[in-house]
Amino acid sequence: MVSIRLQLRLDDATRIGHGKVALLEEIDKTGSISAASRALGMTYRRGWELLDHMNKAFGQPVVTGTTGGLGGAELTPLGRDIISQFRAIEAELTQIATPRLRQIENLLENA
Repeated sequence: MVSIRLQLRLDDATRIGHGKVALLEEIDKTGSISAASRALGMTYRRGWELLDHMNKAFGQPVVTGTTGGLGGAELTPLGRDIISQFRAIEAELTQIATPRLRQIENLLENA
């Protein structure tokens, strides 16, 4: 199946794509940067680097640490909005592109 993958270029050095959004979603689900990173097959350090890139690009945190107990992490309103906007763009793009993707699939089948 032919598919598209969205990547938003924020500036020359920073992009947001499926991986960073999946990390935010996993942090929202697990409440932990390390658990989210592990679930996505990356190290804690790599997860933190991806978050740091987003924090710097937006000039404010996308995730904050929680205090008390075992600690953890939670998304900021900005982090939640990034997920929401990215997924909305992705859905709209997929809807618009689906007829063209089917045409490409037909070309592949007839090749």
